[in-house]
Amino acid sequence: MNGVLVINKPMDFTSFDVVAIMRRVTGERKIGHLGTLDPNATGVLPLVLGNATKAQDLVVNHDKEYVAEFRLGVKTDTLDIWGEVIKEEKTSFTKEDILNILPKFTGEIQQIPPMYSAVKVDGKRLYDLARDGKEIERKTRPVTIYHLSLTDFDEESQSGTLKIKCSKGTYVRTLIDDIGNALGSFGVMTSLVRTNACGYSIEEAIPLEKAREMTDFGDCIKDTESLFMTYGYVKVTSPQAKRFKNGGALDKNRTYLAKLNPPDGAILRVKDDQNKFLGLGIIKGEELKIYKLFAVNQ
Repeated sequence: MNGVLVINKPMDFTSFDVVAIMRRVTGERKIGHLGTLDPNATGVLPLVLGNATKAQDLVVNHDKEYVAEFRLGVKTDTLDIWGEVIKEEKTSFTKEDILNILPKFTGEIQQIPPMYSAVKVDGKRLYDLARDGKEIERKTRPVTIYHLSLTDFDEESQSGTLKIKCSKGTYVRTLIDDIGNALGSFGVMTSLVRTNACGYSIEEAIPLEKAREMTDFGDCIKDTESLFMTYGYVKVTSPQAKRFKNGGALDKNRTYLAKLNPPDGAILRVKDDQNKFLGLGIIKGEELKIYKLFAVNQ
C-alpha cells in the first residue's frame, strides 16, 4: 500500500495515535504523518503509506488553513482553553475593534513559540520544561499569515471565529494571544480545526471512525505524486524510465527538457510514457539525475 491517506482527526487523539490505529487497520507497517495536530485540535492529517514515507522530508507545500475559535479577556498557561487560567478580566471589545487590529497580523510576522510546544531549545522540548514549571526565553521566529479574517464575533460573550491560512511553524494559539495583547487584554483559543494541509482539504478527509471500519482503501489512497504538484514534470521514454528506475542519470537534451532549458538545481516530477510517476529528478549540468525514487516496481 503506497500513497497518501487523508484522515480527519477527531479530538483527544494524538497524531501518533492515528498512525498506530491505521497501522492496525491497514496492515501497513510503514506509515507516517505530515504535520502534527495537537490532541485538542481536529481536522486534516495526511498520512503517508509504504514508499510514500520517503516523501516526509521532501514535501514542499507545508501551508495550512485553520478555523479557530477564541475568547477575549482570558489568559492561560497553554494559550488555549484547556490550560490553567492565569488572568481573567471583563472586556467589551467590538467587532470593529478586532477588524481594525487584524491587518497588523497579516503577511510576515514574528512569533514567540509557546512554552507548551514541541520546539526544542538546547535539545529539550519546551513542553517538557513547562511541565516542570520552568519558563525560558524563546527567540522570535518569522512566519507568514497569508489570510486572516474574522468570520463572526459575539460581543456579549467576547467570543469569535477566525479563518487563517498560514505557513509552516505558525502557532494559532500564539496568534490569538498576540491579538488579545494588541487589543490591550488577553485571548485564548477555544477550538481549532485544520481545514487544509499540504494541499489536501477537509472535504476529502476520511473521519477516523469511518476509516477504522473500512476494509478496502483502494479508492481513498492518493498517489504519492499528489504531494509534489508544485513541481513541473517531464515524460520520458520506456528505455529512459528503465534507466532512471535503475539509478541512472538521463541526458536532459534527449528529453523535452531540451526545449524548456530548466535551470541547474531544478526539481521535476519524472513520469514514464504511460504517465506513471517514477520519482523526482534534479537538473545537474546536462543531466537529469535522481533526486528521490518512488517507483514501486523498481
